[in-house]
Amino acid sequence: MPEYRKEEKKGDWLKIELSAPGELIDALTNYVTEIGAQGAFQESQGPFTVEDFPSGDFPTLSSHETLKAFLPFDVRLEQRLALLSTYLDSLAGIFPELEKPTFKTEVIRDPDWGEAWKKYFKPLRVSRDIVIKPTWERFAPTGRDIVIEIDPGMAFGTGQHASTRMCLEAIEDIFVKDRSFEKSRVLDVGTGTGILGIACAKLGAEKVLGIDIDPKATAIARENVLVNQVEDRVTIAAKDIAALTDPFQLIVANLTSNVLIKLRTHLARLLSPGGYLVMSGIIEQNIPDIEAHFPGDALALERLITEKEWLCYILKKKEDRS
Repeated sequence: MPEYRKEEKKGDWLKIELSAPGELIDALTNYVTEIGAQGAFQESQGPFTVEDFPSGDFPTLSSHETLKAFLPFDVRLEQRLALLSTYLDSLAGIFPELEKPTFKTEVIRDPDWGEAWKKYFKPLRVSRDIVIKPTWERFAPTGRDIVIEIDPGMAFGTGQHASTRMCLEAIEDIFVKDRSFEKSRVLDVGTGTGILGIACAKLGAEKVLGIDIDPKATAIARENVLVNQVEDRVTIAAKDIAALTDPFQLIVANLTSNVLIKLRTHLARLLSPGGYLVMSGIIEQNIPDIEAHFPGDALALERLITEKEWLCYILKKKEDRS
């Protein structure tokens, strides 16, 4: 791994270009975002044709994709690259039948690069009625379309990742199909851009609290709340879930399996009887760990949504019959 000179840090960015089988792109997109990348986007390298392999050695693996992302030059750059290398090693161990992902880096000194990546973020229909639109793009809604405007900045959650899309599908399904569902209070844990909390407000929630321990995320989420004109219903706070005491009828948590398990007691404590818990950010290999802790005596599995290797659990808290 190359060492980067200190004088390269200020005002510079490191472009990471990952080459990986298509099956691993979602996991890699999620991971590079978690370690601080901005503007991750993918480009296809396939499908290949016989003309690409004149020797006749046509590959049997799935088509490859290129994932590009940018890391800031700061004191954590070397640590982030080390984490990425370790993660690629772990993927190779989990999926030995797939070619191991590789990456290369390039220092970017273009002051306009921060705007250039926006061309890859277009309006996206993520469920039957919900459309995610970047603030700089135009979109003409039709019928029952619910349009959510997002400026992601440095926060995670644009609707392009499977975990976010499945959360939005689950939320829409709950609000539309369960007429007995009490829509008064919603909690969005690890709110990121605020996209899930904003969606809940636009679907009919009376009060939404979005919490995140990252001050950059909460600042971005507040801006997105204002852009979507739901500030009368959505509050964004830099709070720890352990500090909350009031119950919620719906809790949405798009996190990682380890974090979800750590928060299990608080999630169950804060959920009202008859309320829903929507959890995503879970991959197939984490199913045993998740199902050892969720569902349980108090939480029943209502629905499981899957997309490639990603899963979203919809749990419902049992009514207190005593």
